[in-house]
Parts: sequence; C-alpha cells; structure tokens
Amino acid sequence: MDSTIEGVRQPPARAGSRLCTRCGERKAALKRPKTLEQVCLCPSHLLCSCPMFRDKPICRECFYIVFEDEIHQTIVDNNLFKLGDRVAIGASGGKDSTVLAYVLSELNRRHKYCLDLFLLSVDEGITGYRDDSLETVKRNEIQYGLPLKIVSYKDLYGWTMDDIVKAIGLKNNCTFCGVFRRQALDRGAALLKVDKIVTGHNADDIAETVLLNILRGDIARLSRCTFITTGEDGPIPRCKPFKYTYEKEIVMYAYFKKLDYFSTECIYSPNAYRGFAREFIKDLERMRPRAILDIIKSGENFRISTTTRMPEQGTCELCGYISSQKLCKACVLLDGLNRGLPKLGIGRTKGVAGGDGDSDSDQQAKRSGRSRSSLQGKHGNVEF
Repeated sequence: MDSTIEGVRQPPARAGSRLCTRCGERKAALKRPKTLEQVCLCPSHLLCSCPMFRDKPICRECFYIVFEDEIHQTIVDNNLFKLGDRVAIGASGGKDSTVLAYVLSELNRRHKYCLDLFLLSVDEGITGYRDDSLETVKRNEIQYGLPLKIVSYKDLYGWTMDDIVKAIGLKNNCTFCGVFRRQALDRGAALLKVDKIVTGHNADDIAETVLLNILRGDIARLSRCTFITTGEDGPIPRCKPFKYTYEKEIVMYAYFKKLDYFSTECIYSPNAYRGFAREFIKDLERMRPRAILDIIKSGENFRISTTTRMPEQGTCELCGYISSQKLCKACVLLDGLNRGLPKLGIGRTKGVAGGDGDSDSDQQAKRSGRSRSSLQGKHGNVEF
C-alpha cells in the first residue's frame, strides 16, 4: 500500500528493504553519525541510548526532522534568543555557517522566533580562498533572503592576511587571523546594531577546543570554552546553536538538502595546531562516536580552583574593545605590524617586549604615546 506524507503520496518500499525505524513508512537511508544509537524520540535525546533504537537506520526525511528538532530544542533549553532579537549569523560560506543560516531561517519561520536575521561575513583578504567563499555567501543572501554585511581586514586594520603572511610567515599567521577575525565580527555586528551573534561552531569544534585548552594549560579559556553563550560581559554576546551537533551530520544535512556551500580549507592553515587536535578527536570518534559529547560534558563539569587567579575584564585603552590588559591583543599585534615588528605580540620577544617579566600588553602600554599614533588612523574607527 502506498503511504501518504503531508499530502504527497510516497512509493511503497521495495521488498526486502529496511524501513525507517522512526516513521516505519519510507526506506531507511542512513545511520546517524552522532553515536549510532541515538535515533530516539525521548525528550532527553542528547543523552539517550535506548536499546529499542540502537544502531537503527532512518530515512532522509526523518533525519531532517530529528536534526532540526534537536537544534530547536537546544535553542529553547538555553534561552538563546528573545522575541524580536536582531541576530547576525557569522557567514563564511562553509558548510557550518551555510547550514546554520538555512536551519535558523526555517526554525525562525516555523516556530515564530520573530528574529531579524542578518548574514555577517569577514573578508580576511586571502586570495584564492576568501574571495571565492564570499561569492557563495552572496548567493546565500539571495537564496535565503537575508541581508548581508561584509567587513574586511583591509578596511578595519589596513592589512590583509596575504600581507600579514608575507610579513610573519606561515608559522604564527593563525594567531593574527583569530584575533582580528573575532574583533572584526564584533565590529560588523555593532554596525548592524544586532543583539547577538550566532556562529556555526559544532560539537567537534568545541571538543577540540576543550582538548587544546588542556594541552596549553589555558585555565581561563578552559573555564568558558563549553559555554553555549559567551561574551555576555562584552559588546555583543555570541551563541552556538550547533553545540551538540556533530560535524558529520552537518555535512550530511547540507549534502542531502543540496545546499550551496564552499568546501575548500583555508590555504594558510594546513599546519595549524588545532589540526592535530582535530585528527585526535576523529580517531576517538571512529572508535567511540560518543566520545565527542563526553569531552564536551567533561569540559562543562570542570571546576576552577578558588585559588586560581582569573584575569579581570576591562577595556583597551586605545580602541575600547574588551581586554584583560591595558591594550587588547589586536592593538598589540597591529602595532607590531605597523612598526615592522610582526612578532611583537606573539609570546615574549627578547629585545622587544623587555626582560622585566611584564606582559606584552603592559610593555605596549608603557609605549602608548608612540603606539597611539600608529594605531588610531586604522584601528579606532569603530568604538565599543
């Protein structure tokens, strides 16, 4: 007998084919990578491993439903938005941000979040990579009907990543890009006057960050890297609706939905430190898919000793951006570039940062009169 789904008649499953364990009507097409045991309808779906649904395949349509419902549940459980919020979606053109823009648009319409959504992209100035990915974002703007704002390193800082790599090389370029990109997103969000920024960081990304912060001994970041909302003490809060969403499932969703996204990796990050953590996480996932969620859960349960001195948040004396030092990291790095000392803000540099044990930012603050002239023209055009 034919089955009818939402008014559309579906062909009967072929004899001998396995049916979807969720709807029991359509042919099963996949097993969820997010721990093969998690095809379940329980309210506590993120932690469930019911034997009834363990290692069972589902159809594409049910996968869409489960995927979107889990993200909706994450949004609701964590009160990520308020009615009428203006929300900027960090859009790079990659799979994560493209799926985020598509799903958030669908959920906003379906569940009446009443959000004003915008696409916000950062042009780092990487020839052959970012220029191509931004073309994808521009197509997404038309496909999803979302306004697009693009901010560039060149306009904000006077430097492109191509220029920075020429000056610093490939060893530490990701430090510059990470610091500048974070601030560029906040600056773009301030121009859009949004209430929140959402990013496509997924469960794999967060598990990698937990591991990296342990390896680096970075207590300050370890204590907050699993927060689903960060920056509440800063200019604009950021949230991660994909916190519990596996990267493999995002790829499957984008593939089956035939979404338009850019899949090339950054040409300057093949040897990034994070890549080694990523490979380790993938090895764990192959042996035990549940490991990704377990690492996140462990990160959530870390308790920082009361005797540990945590940095106090303030604002940068030059640009007004949030900083635990007198000068923010972006100002320190930018001043080094402008003065022909690109390694100035990376670790401790003998003969540059001094030998009295002061931090880079403290050393820079002592030279604030000289620094201010090299920063104000390019770096102070947006106040926080």
